[in-house]
Amino acid sequence: MDISILYWGMWNYKPQAVSLADELKKGVEDVNVEIVEGSGGVFEVTANGALIYSKKETGRFPEEGEILKSINETS
Repeated sequence: MDISILYWGMWNYKPQAVSLADELKKGVEDVNVEIVEGSGGVFEVTANGALIYSKKETGRFPEEGEILKSINETS
C-alpha cells in the first residue's frame, strides 16, 4: 500500500506528519509512506491515490489511530 502525507511546512505541520508516518509503518503491513511538503494549510493523507483524510475538510488533525482505522475499513 502506498500512502502519501501532504503537510504544510510553513506552519510546521511536519511533526504531525512524521508521527503519523511512524504509526502507519507500525500498523500496516507492506506500506510505503511518503511525506511531502505542501502549502496552504494542507494536511492530507492519500492511500493508493485516494484521499482518505483532509484537515481542510475536518478542521483538525487526525486523532491517533483514526487513519489506521480508515485504512483497515477500506482494505
